Amino acid sequence: MSQETQKYFNLHIDGIGYLERAREVTPKRGQPFMAVSVNALHGAADAVQRTRFDCRIVSKEAERLVREHMEAVNDRDTKVLVGFRLGDLYAETFTYEKGERAGETGVSLKARLLRIEWLKIDGETVHRRQDEAATDCEASAQPEETASTERKTSEAEPPAEVRLDKSDPAFEAKKAWLKKHGYRFDGREKVWRLPQAAA
Repeated sequence: MSQETQKYFNLHIDGIGYLERAREVTPKRGQPFMAVSVNALHGAADAVQRTRFDCRIVSKEAERLVREHMEAVNDRDTKVLVGFRLGDLYAETFTYEKGERAGETGVSLKARLLRIEWLKIDGETVHRRQDEAATDCEASAQPEETASTERKTSEAEPPAEVRLDKSDPAFEAKKAWLKKHGYRFDGREKVWRLPQAAA
């Protein structure tokens, strides 16, 4: 009897944004991997908004491009603009360690960088994906045990309170995530709380 092929439902995000903070991550468990932040652009052209995604690079082609242009990506004075595809979006809570919000809980948007369609450095095109039917990213779009474990860990013990900043470009996405996970807004204290924490 042949083994049944596992099927998946993919959720993809296609857009345009700037690459930032390219780095190699060495986890306590598992193999090292490349990561990069994607500062995605959205909204009206004359009032552009930005949403940041912290991404694990899972495409060999995307990793090659990021490594090749890592110096430019990590240079604050250089603009590295890309057309991208992300997958497996999820939110993860963290605690601010420095600054005015030290000790408070924040929400970070995580995803996997599946593909770079094109790449421009300071307005000059240095890469454009030729094979639109390439399948290397499609294979990497399958759920990964490591990402699944990270999601389960972040959701196992959710924080009792989360404070959001309305000036954060990802404010609406983070608010939607909190609502989905049962948080309720306390207008007096200006924080989001889990029902059991507010009782």
